[in-house]
Amino acid sequence: MKKYEQYKRLIRFLAGVSLIAIESIIFMYMWIYCYKDQMEMPYQRLGNYFLAVVYALILYIFSSIYGSLRLGYLRNGELIYTHTLATTCANAVSYIPIVLLVKHFRSPMPLVWLTVGQFVVIAGWGYVANSLYRKVYPPRNVIMVYGERPMKNLMEKIYSRADRFVIGASIRVDEENMKEVKELLLTYDGVVVCDLPSVIRNELLKFCYGHSLRVYTMPKISDIIIRGAENMHYFDTPLLLARNDGLSVEQAVLKRFMDIFVSLTMLIITSPILAVTALAIKFYDGGPVFFYQERCTKDGKVFSICKFRSMIVDAEKDGRVIPATEKDPRITPVGSFIRKVRIDELPQLWNILKGEMSLVGPRPERIEHVQLYSEKIPEFAYRMKVKGGLTGYAQVYGKYNTTAYDKLKLDLMYIQNYSLLLDIEILFKTVKILFEKESTEGFSEEASAMVEEISKSYESSDHN
Repeated sequence: MKKYEQYKRLIRFLAGVSLIAIESIIFMYMWIYCYKDQMEMPYQRLGNYFLAVVYALILYIFSSIYGSLRLGYLRNGELIYTHTLATTCANAVSYIPIVLLVKHFRSPMPLVWLTVGQFVVIAGWGYVANSLYRKVYPPRNVIMVYGERPMKNLMEKIYSRADRFVIGASIRVDEENMKEVKELLLTYDGVVVCDLPSVIRNELLKFCYGHSLRVYTMPKISDIIIRGAENMHYFDTPLLLARNDGLSVEQAVLKRFMDIFVSLTMLIITSPILAVTALAIKFYDGGPVFFYQERCTKDGKVFSICKFRSMIVDAEKDGRVIPATEKDPRITPVGSFIRKVRIDELPQLWNILKGEMSLVGPRPERIEHVQLYSEKIPEFAYRMKVKGGLTGYAQVYGKYNTTAYDKLKLDLMYIQNYSLLLDIEILFKTVKILFEKESTEGFSEEASAMVEEISKSYESSDHN
């Protein structure tokens, strides 16, 4: 594997270019046979080629957003699904220039059949390319090093990706056995560094860097803060500046503008869905259509979040926080459906329009949860440096039942690396997770009983 390591990026690039080229050729022929002759002055050869190049660029942009060309990184099913989604978005966007060129509305059915044909190509490419890639680059044999105790949660996650990793050994490291551990590390393809005291962790990281040994590290909160720092060169000693004050004025203004524009547009577009859902909820049991709940947002400010009611009336009449389970009897049939397709979240567009929320940001938590999490994890308050969002970094890269500490890390990665492009990327990736089962699962009954143990992954050494 080491022999071909330097060619990894090149192989991925060539495989991705070949797929995009094939899809673009198919698109060009669809354009020629279905739409070109409907122009007042049909394109000649170069014009058709130019349109195919434009399509390839659009497809590349969506492929980059969804990361749909990452051979080896994604499983076969994920690779096929994400690139099919990228292709569908590219085809939908490409319909706009087609209408402009033809100058009047034409049936989009050729594009629908194009997508079906491209799916066949994508499925074959995904299976063959990923299989060949994994033969050239088999799973890495890694060793896990830990401090006081091994992180079973992390080990289970690594075992779930047997296509990427094989845990050859796990070993406890301290100052006394550091020399023996270093010698052992050199016999593996990579090292998974779990929670370690800063002194030992830093020494191991430097050792692995010096020996060109790949390292997978669980970041601490301090790592995420430093990661978003700026390089300063006032003198001949390097400085890193971490501003730590949330979004700048210009970022906040641009973000607010996008919130208003997108939320208003979506409210207009989804108004038929909103009306039908409201009627379905009302006709089912005659109860209220909307459900209001107090949540915390930027600087701890409290507001009433609005959702479509998906549970029976007075589901929490005792005032107790009862997380929803996978087969919660309180969820109505209508509620079950709207939760699966996330329609229950649509009324929050009104919260966004009013400025109480943003399209993208850390999910606003219940007041009770904020108090509980803050007691267990003091850094939890850091995520309230920005407004709560309808979707967010933790929702795209995590799961519904991801631990509070891991969600905090993901939210801080968003805050520390914020950009308008990141918001746009997260919005597109939200479309992807709408159809993934793991992203819509509630807390299991076991997880509900253990909700107060959210600090399980919170290690004392993170304060070092």
